[in-house]
Amino acid sequence: MKKLFLLFGFLFLAFTGYSQDKITWLKFEEAVAANQSNPKMLLVDVYTDWCGWCKKMDAETFTDPKVIEYINSNFYAVKLNAEDTQRTFDFMGKKFSEAQMAAAMRVRSYPNFVVIEPKLQNIAQLPGYREPDAFLAGLNELIEKAFRPKP
Repeated sequence: MKKLFLLFGFLFLAFTGYSQDKITWLKFEEAVAANQSNPKMLLVDVYTDWCGWCKKMDAETFTDPKVIEYINSNFYAVKLNAEDTQRTFDFMGKKFSEAQMAAAMRVRSYPNFVVIEPKLQNIAQLPGYREPDAFLAGLNELIEKAFRPKP
């Protein structure tokens, strides 16, 4: 019995530890729904399947423990394929494909990171590939400039 308890304890710790070793990516409409009950900023990773720098962000920046912890703690993270015209969702009373949403957010280069404030009214963009520390610094600077009240 003691061995069984230890095994379950180990599995629980392994599972809960595992949940923080990657970013929790949501679909756009899932992030909007989560935001209704617990308001947070949305971080939308706008990418394309052919974008090499997007793949490099996924492989290097979005696997960094500091980036994972920061994004999971402060944002609802969304992956949005700028060329997907098939998958649709409703947002603010309108139907959008992922491609239409990327266009509505005026994204024209990839990768591009769109930050949406919790009231879902204002956005700001952080374009281009960045290594982990530069990504975090750029994200913090963008939030300070775009969303923090000026004294």
